[in-house]
Amino acid sequence: MKKLSQTFIILSIFVLPSGFGGYGQIVDIHRSQPYKKVFVETDNFGASYLKILEESYGKVKADSTRFSMLNDLAYYWHTRNLNTALGFTKKGLSLAIAKKNITWQGRFQITQGAILLRMEKLDSAYLVLEDAKKKVRETDLAFLNTQLGYVYERRGQLDRAADYALESLNLGKKLNDKKAIALAYSDLSNLFWKQSKFEKGLEYSLLSIQTFEERGLTDLDYDFTLYVAGNNYLSLKKYPEALKYYNQATAIGERYGFYNNLSDIYISLVDLYAYLNEFDKAEAAGMKAVKYADLLDNNFMLMRSWLSLGKLQNLQGKFTTATESLQKSIAIATTKFGDNFFLAQAYDALGRAYAGNHNYKEAYDAFAEYDKFKKEVFTAESDQRYALLQTEFDVAKKQGTIKLQQTQLKQQKTIQNYIVVIIFLLLIFSALLIKALRNNRKKSRLLEKQNKEKEFLLKEIHHRVKNNLEVVSGLLALQSAQIKDPGIVEAMHASQHRVQSMGMIHQKLYQGKSLAAIEMKDYFVNLGNYIVNVFGADKRVFVDCDMDELELDVDIAVPIGLIVNELLTNSLKYAFPGNREGRITIRLQEADSKLNLQVSDNGIGIQTGKEASGTGFGTQLINLLTRQLDGKMELNINMGTLVSFEFLIYKAA
Repeated sequence: MKKLSQTFIILSIFVLPSGFGGYGQIVDIHRSQPYKKVFVETDNFGASYLKILEESYGKVKADSTRFSMLNDLAYYWHTRNLNTALGFTKKGLSLAIAKKNITWQGRFQITQGAILLRMEKLDSAYLVLEDAKKKVRETDLAFLNTQLGYVYERRGQLDRAADYALESLNLGKKLNDKKAIALAYSDLSNLFWKQSKFEKGLEYSLLSIQTFEERGLTDLDYDFTLYVAGNNYLSLKKYPEALKYYNQATAIGERYGFYNNLSDIYISLVDLYAYLNEFDKAEAAGMKAVKYADLLDNNFMLMRSWLSLGKLQNLQGKFTTATESLQKSIAIATTKFGDNFFLAQAYDALGRAYAGNHNYKEAYDAFAEYDKFKKEVFTAESDQRYALLQTEFDVAKKQGTIKLQQTQLKQQKTIQNYIVVIIFLLLIFSALLIKALRNNRKKSRLLEKQNKEKEFLLKEIHHRVKNNLEVVSGLLALQSAQIKDPGIVEAMHASQHRVQSMGMIHQKLYQGKSLAAIEMKDYFVNLGNYIVNVFGADKRVFVDCDMDELELDVDIAVPIGLIVNELLTNSLKYAFPGNREGRITIRLQEADSKLNLQVSDNGIGIQTGKEASGTGFGTQLINLLTRQLDGKMELNINMGTLVSFEFLIYKAA
């Protein structure tokens, strides 16, 4: 292939006698074939290529050459701006209709379908492509099927998309069309990746890259396949390999101006840099993805760009910003978006953002949407179809091996040769078996090491969360020291206690054996001691945890901890006036899939007829947390104060 710098020199000095100044190697009306088709006969796709085609296609005499130039103009504009590309497609279609050229009408319709599906007009794209089937030649059908596969992929019907990719592959093999074969392998790789079958996806992407490279030209689809290979490596957590393929794809995309591929690549680079904890690079990649999506006028890319930024912001703990990015992503998608795979990701990330901000109702609604879209993508029918596809390919490979062995066996002349072959095969099998056993042991050790590393990281996260909460608690204490209003000071202290109670939970998580459950009795003892000490009542008020040891999931433990914190605080503030001595009792039991919580004191009780003091926020918080846990509360003020709760326990399926 020519170097890009050499190409620009040729373009700048080559002037044809007919006045086609600067067209150089791309267009020359004195040749028998005046147009060198890009990425077929040349890779000369510089900054001026589209301008040259636009200025010259009308000056070429032969209709077939003019149609080819105009179709390339439309198709490659779709890598930079979809609306401009659609305009050239309509010009080509009108010209083909005027010339009554049925074949070229169909080819322009294929290009039109490719553009429409990227403009989120999936139904229109499908109708145009189906109509084109009746007009084009067999050599055009592989590319047409590829576009139909994209329509079904965008609709979330991955099994149907795989059918079209397989049809394109068989047609490519029949016609010995390496471009069609490579593109089919690329599409299968992307579909396996979407099905979370990353090893298989990587196998087909590398096979596609090999087939593309045998053609000797680096085009738009080769660039996309490098990106798909990077995605599979990223999902397999092979980060250096993923970065290598992304960098290679980025270099090609920026060289030729493939804005659609660049937006895709930068979206994936957000995830890669986030995994590497290089958040500045991840954010810069996300903004580049948004930039190229805007240049394309492509809502599909724009939606995914904001999705990648939202996921990054979740990882950084910027949940409010993440919520805004993800809401923007979903708003761009609209009801006609069609791609349930990415919509599922968007709602999953949005649910995590809401949960991070303790907006549990909104988080629940978002996760419900995630479950709905996920079920539509990962269907049993889809799994069966992919299993069948994999079986078909494996059988085809085995059949090829059998034929090769049969040929080899026919060439054998003596029994001695048969014995040699059998012994050789046994040796190979033994070597492979030994190697497989060693690899399995190595993988087992690696998995054990990774599990220990993940456990350590989770404990470190809980430790840091606990430290951060202590910082927040300290800040609240410092701030309250500067405030004169007693009511505000009291509110600040109450918030400080709530933060501290949550911090204790995270402390228990990183100190305990389980990373997902809390032993509640020990937690209540520590919480009670902390609250009593804060109020300076450790010598006159005793907190008794009258319960057995009980472990609860952290999602249940946090709300219950906050409820008990509020009740302990209320008792110490109001139940024992005048330095009275007393006792506060906490009981928590599990029975019949229910949790029974009681917090009681032997204080003066709630004084009827007396105006309530405080802001009432604590009571509101208790009611809110009780509803969150699908619980009910009962108050008894006979001989002190007794508050009882009953919560349902939802076991994970």
